[in-house]
Amino acid sequence: MIGLADCNNFFVSCERVFQPALQGRPVIVLSNNDGCAVALSNEAKALGFKRGDPYFKIRTECDRHGVAVLSGNHRLYSDMSDRVMATLRALSSGDTEVYSVDEAFIDLDPGLGDLGEYGRYVVDTVRRHTGIPISLGIANTKTLAKVAARFAKKYAGYAGACLMDTPYKVEKALDMTPIGDVWGIGRRHRVKLCDRGINTALQFASLEADAVRRMMGITGLRTWQELHGEAVIRQELTPPERQTLTASRSFARDIYSSEEMRQAMSAFASIVGRKLRERKLMAEELTVFLATNRFHDQAPQYFNSVSVHLPEATDYTPAIAHAAATAMESIYRDGYGYKKAGITLSRLVDTRHRQLNLFTDTKTDAKRRRLMEAVDRINSASASERDRVRIASMGDGLTDLTRREHDSRLYTTRLVDIIEVNTELS
Repeated sequence: MIGLADCNNFFVSCERVFQPALQGRPVIVLSNNDGCAVALSNEAKALGFKRGDPYFKIRTECDRHGVAVLSGNHRLYSDMSDRVMATLRALSSGDTEVYSVDEAFIDLDPGLGDLGEYGRYVVDTVRRHTGIPISLGIANTKTLAKVAARFAKKYAGYAGACLMDTPYKVEKALDMTPIGDVWGIGRRHRVKLCDRGINTALQFASLEADAVRRMMGITGLRTWQELHGEAVIRQELTPPERQTLTASRSFARDIYSSEEMRQAMSAFASIVGRKLRERKLMAEELTVFLATNRFHDQAPQYFNSVSVHLPEATDYTPAIAHAAATAMESIYRDGYGYKKAGITLSRLVDTRHRQLNLFTDTKTDAKRRRLMEAVDRINSASASERDRVRIASMGDGLTDLTRREHDSRLYTTRLVDIIEVNTELS
């Protein structure tokens, strides 16, 4: 059997682990630069707030309802995700597939006994070890496990774990599941199916296989087969190879200076360079984009991007920064206020399979590699969020261009932020 473990309101739950006063309160976690709501507690959803709401539009309502508003603390969330996944791996009877930062598929052997009871044990153990509440759906395919996890989250009577192990349970669950909530049914197909009167997962599963293939192709047929209990979606035990890497930001204020934009490009280059080295990849192509603030209706608008082919595949931050700055200068126009910019690296190759050119200086290449290894080692040990060692062209990087007015602490990854316990008796 397959279990789908889904962390409940994950970003909010991470904050509540270290701030118990947030329990029972409406909580909203904001996106980059405190732009919009990306995660909401059940209490905030009940007040009518929605994911994607721009914060400047809901700020007054948040104050009126006493909503706790927090800037996204993704270093904390990533570390807490690692802890949840490690616990799930220990509880799985086989392989574990990390599907996203807050979801994972785990193998559950029927030899474990009553899988409903074991599922509740998994839920309780994850909560006890990490503080994060999860919902666990158990079925014999990944798509059905997703359906079961939805019921585990929605109905308290399941105590966090829903087991769908009989045709009756599956049929009842599919009848209660809107077609748009089925994993693998995107918006376009949902609209097409609803137009034909197919509004539930059970109605979809009742179609003939040939009709599904004609309407939705092989992808739709696989979803149909999974709903019939045939496991055809294979496990991805290793992440698929990345095709691109991106670093971008919406700035806290509009940028009118090319020098500030060059600093931002260098900061982006540092981010993507580190990501490349972590994944043992190199990039052959770089794309830079600039965009003005679309919310400033009266201001002149401008968007442009440019792609450049790098002389050779590289993960060397200064080389990436130089290429990004040169590309940026080619499309930068004075007189505009730029709200968003970024770098995307593409044509990524495995470091081991890198193709050198005729003029590659192997000695210099080896020195650069050792330099980047040293820089990454120093920065990974840094107690602050800012890099201790960075290229000079970064200046202060994105510090002055980032808004984080509702920051929480890095409770698990920065020593100065760990929880302090007062042991003095009053």
